Order: sequence, then structure tokens, then C-alpha cells
Amino acid sequence: MSATYLRQATQADLPKISAVITDAKAYLKEQKINQWQGNYPLSADLETDIQNGISYVLIIDGEVAGTAALHQGIDPHYLEIEDGQWANGPEANYTAIHRIALSSNFRGQHLSGKLISGLITISGVLGYTDVRIDTHPDNKGMQHVITSNGFTKRGIVYMAEDDPKRFAYQLLIN
Repeated sequence: MSATYLRQATQADLPKISAVITDAKAYLKEQKINQWQGNYPLSADLETDIQNGISYVLIIDGEVAGTAALHQGIDPHYLEIEDGQWANGPEANYTAIHRIALSSNFRGQHLSGKLISGLITISGVLGYTDVRIDTHPDNKGMQHVITSNGFTKRGIVYMAEDDPKRFAYQLLIN
């Protein structure tokens, strides 16, 4: 049986996190999904996440299998939402899952769900009852993972990227 857990990332994890993000970009490109095909996320984004204590890594048998950022507080990109609304309003106290990615070495093992589940747990431990996430309209795989973890589609938000439109989701926990 393999040891699987989520932990806060450290500066030493940055090369592995960067490699996971590079894998994810290549996978999205193969799937013809125009997400992360420009400069985003930059290494500086990943480093800032670590410095701010919001970067997490999924560990499988001592290896970094996945990564994500768990933003705490208001995300400016979530203030405006089209074709729907947030259950608690745009300025509620929430966490937002961003930059979620898995290593190609671990693809196909249904680990995205474990990663999201761990981030939901951390959100609850930190005292949050509202968790939000978004993904590209063409990223059907991530949409499935998101809804399979109990999230409800709330509308459309826009990121600061070349192809900015994203489907926005929300999960209320207690």
C-alpha cells in the first residue's frame, strides 16, 4: 500500500512543482485545450504561492504527484460572475483552488479527486465553509473531477490569461 497525503509545499519542492505544471501544460495542449498555453502560470507565481504558504503538494510514496494553490480570501477574478451567482455573494469568506495539476507519471490514477478532497479538508480546518474553483470550458476532464467532488456550477468568470473564460464552481461545507 502506498502512502498518499497532502502537505504544504516548501521552496525545495519548486523544481518538482514546475515540472508538474510543465507536464500539465503539455497534456492540455495534447487535448487541444487552450488553457495555460501562454506564460501562465509563471515560475514566479509558483514561488509566490510557496512564500505565501498557499501551495500544496500531493505526495505518493515520497514523490510529488500533484500540486495546487489554495487561495484564501477574496479572489479579484471571482468578484464579477456572469450567467449565475455565488451562493454567498462575491465577497464571502472563501478559499479558491487554483493551479491544480498532476504529474504525467501519475495520470489515470484518479488522484485529482484526492487532491481536491484534501484541499477541501484543509479549507475546513482553516475555518472556511465556502470553497471555489474554476476551469476552462473545454477542460471536460477537470469539470468532471470538480462536479464529482460535490461542486455546483455557478457561472462564468474571467482570468487574466489569453483565453480568459472559465466555468466557476462552488462547494459549501460545514
